Amino acid sequence: MDWSKSKSIFIVVFLILDVFLYSLFLNRHTESQLVQNESWGERNIEDRLKDDNITYGMLPTNIVKAAYISGKAKNFEDEELSLENAEDIKIDKNKLVVTLEEPFEIKNLDEETSYNEFLKLNVYNGTSYTLWQIDKENRNATFFQTMNSRILYYIKNGSVTVHWNDQNEIIRYEQTLLEDLEANEEEKTLTTPLNAITLLYNKGLLESNSKITQVNLGYSTLLQLQQVLVPTWEIRVETENEEVKEYFVNAVEGVILNLVDDASTADEEGDTTLDNNEIDLETELEKSRE
Repeated sequence: MDWSKSKSIFIVVFLILDVFLYSLFLNRHTESQLVQNESWGERNIEDRLKDDNITYGMLPTNIVKAAYISGKAKNFEDEELSLENAEDIKIDKNKLVVTLEEPFEIKNLDEETSYNEFLKLNVYNGTSYTLWQIDKENRNATFFQTMNSRILYYIKNGSVTVHWNDQNEIIRYEQTLLEDLEANEEEKTLTTPLNAITLLYNKGLLESNSKITQVNLGYSTLLQLQQVLVPTWEIRVETENEEVKEYFVNAVEGVILNLVDDASTADEEGDTTLDNNEIDLETELEKSRE
């Protein structure tokens, strides 16, 4: 046996083994540092929130992934509507305007349960909506459509607005509806609620001495596509002056959304969709990335 050759082979093998072990050590060390940095980052934001007396309760921890959803705007002209207590029905393609024959009394304008019976008895697919906002000054209340108990925030084609008289009786309502709602097969990993709160804080949107009262997951319009919806964190904040503010964060991309202004712009410009045909979700998502 050639001892010098064997010695050289052993040296090469041990060098390879040393390199492998060193690379393994570096990987473990890097992972450890990343975990430590993430935990320090969370502690830092918690400390900063505490310093500014910004409080929040239990945050959702069981919602890690969710899918985009798609559908189409309901064309009420295609439906033979039979609505009880309807004196007059006006249909403008995707919008339904109904005047009641007999006004419907609301016993308590501040409670959602007071409206539920009206929605169930008088509104087409009325149980698909949940109360969002009450405007006593203008005598109306807005309801947003839901899918699997998740709210579709400020979707032009998914809301009901009821109007009442000075005797707290509903006399008229307008309705739009998204139908054939389907979830995309591929689920996306979501940014955490704490990360969404951190984003708002770093943008200076959370005032000192405020309280985060709600953190919920729903859906909102993806870019200007009226029929493709993205998972969205809703964060409600009560300020020191008891003013309630609502913020929305794209739960996939981790960016702040201005849904109220976007909805107002859409109302002024009209529906930007080309027709009521179902949109191919993957195609539209690919367009949005370009």
